[in-house]
Amino acid sequence: MPADIRNKPTIDHSDVLALNFINTSTPYILRKHFRQGLRSHIMEILDPTDVQKEHTGIVDDGVRWFPRAQPVRMFRIFRSRLTSLDRALKEIGRVKLVERYLAPDFMATSTECIVDYRTSDGYDLLLCGFQEVVIGEILDPWTLLDTEQLLPALYEMICGQGSGATVSQEQWIETVRQRAAMFVEQIKRMIVEAEHIPDLAGAGNLFITGCGDIRLVDINNISPVFFDSTIHPDEKGYPVCDKSIEALSLIERKIFDKPVDMDEDIYRFFLNPTRCSAVKENEARFWKANSQRS
Repeated sequence: MPADIRNKPTIDHSDVLALNFINTSTPYILRKHFRQGLRSHIMEILDPTDVQKEHTGIVDDGVRWFPRAQPVRMFRIFRSRLTSLDRALKEIGRVKLVERYLAPDFMATSTECIVDYRTSDGYDLLLCGFQEVVIGEILDPWTLLDTEQLLPALYEMICGQGSGATVSQEQWIETVRQRAAMFVEQIKRMIVEAEHIPDLAGAGNLFITGCGDIRLVDINNISPVFFDSTIHPDEKGYPVCDKSIEALSLIERKIFDKPVDMDEDIYRFFLNPTRCSAVKENEARFWKANSQRS
């Protein structure tokens, strides 16, 4: 019996095919995505024809080039131990909560499924997801680029020479700002109405597309929001709620090129200097513990 896939630091195509709930005759090729989450394995689902072109290349105007195969879907295998069906449904419910506020324009939509996973100790419930592929560039709230550099740099990466884009930089930046205003408003509604926030702080959790949309791709780490004096970490020990609200403020400042309104309830509470200092200490302890484990 293969080792429990939830415990493996990384997996490949053969590991997925060895799962009891996977059809081994699938024509698709599964390849580890360059981003791997703490909470899930992320695999690209690739068309074998595209993989063949990646390996052998194609000739265009006498020049052979090797286009990287683009996934048709992402396959996620969650590491969480699900002790009951209710727990599994609760996990799916958190994804549906994000969908209520961000789908379809501001997140990578996903179809979740609960399977019976055969292990050496019997059968466990396992949560998997088939997620939409988002084409664009990472929007990093923590980037050192300031407002004047960030959006032009992203435009060049997404819509620059060779992309086929016809929209000007000025038009694209204006669209980004319009769409970002909607994204930020929906996140704030989720905080106030549902008292939850998705993980906006993680590296690579947000993408910006050629259409100017901000898309959340990590839809599994959803944190409750408590307006109290305690710094509430996630199950890994990271102060994700506070850091996500800080990331939201950075997105506002960098995209709209103006300071955030510190009189706004969310920012006044979570970004006060005393709390920010405590969050910084919590974050430092998290990274120290993480480095010791690795």
